[in-house]
Amino acid sequence: QVHLAESGGGLVQAGGSLRLSCIVSGSALHIDGMGWYRQAPGKSRELVARISNNGAINYQDSVKGRFTISRDNAKNTVYLQMNSLRPDDTAVYYCNVEGFTVASIRDNRPRREEYWGQGTQVTVSS
Repeated sequence: QVHLAESGGGLVQAGGSLRLSCIVSGSALHIDGMGWYRQAPGKSRELVARISNNGAINYQDSVKGRFTISRDNAKNTVYLQMNSLRPDDTAVYYCNVEGFTVASIRDNRPRREEYWGQGTQVTVSS
């Protein structure tokens, strides 16, 4: 089993900062990509930032220069530092991890799976 525990959301004024954390527990997955997505009311879930196991990073254009994603593989944790927050950053933020399952590697039949956190609310007031 894989479990994701997010923290760090909250209410902040425009221009403020928040740091999201996501701790991944369980040994069923060889984690490759770790990322953050968000979903605002009435909108589809969208990628915010993603970091691969080799350090490759991609960001949604609207957060470039304001948000920074990082990961600590020893702690199975991914972070999202959010600076210069704007009201349009208001959303529920979800942690996501994906990779090959340990069982599929053992069975020599590699299969990728992904897991989601429960989400943490970020609200930016104007």
